[in-house]
Amino acid sequence: MKYLVLLVVLAVAVGIWRSRRPPVSGAAKTAPRSPALPQDMVACDYCGVHVPRVEALMLGQRAYCCAEHRRQHSA
Repeated sequence: MKYLVLLVVLAVAVGIWRSRRPPVSGAAKTAPRSPALPQDMVACDYCGVHVPRVEALMLGQRAYCCAEHRRQHSA
């Protein structure tokens, strides 16, 4: 029984000690990220998958999601 009381006292002491510590310096320095801005999306002419315009592989006015689809569709 006295070991149980000792365990409870230690748990309470550790809880109080942890609550009074200053926050970790890494967590305090990180600022919350702002959400990403929306991007123009284009559909792949071969499979129809939508990809951001900046990542699409363009062949004239046609957009492709990867080099393999661009190669297969142009052949």
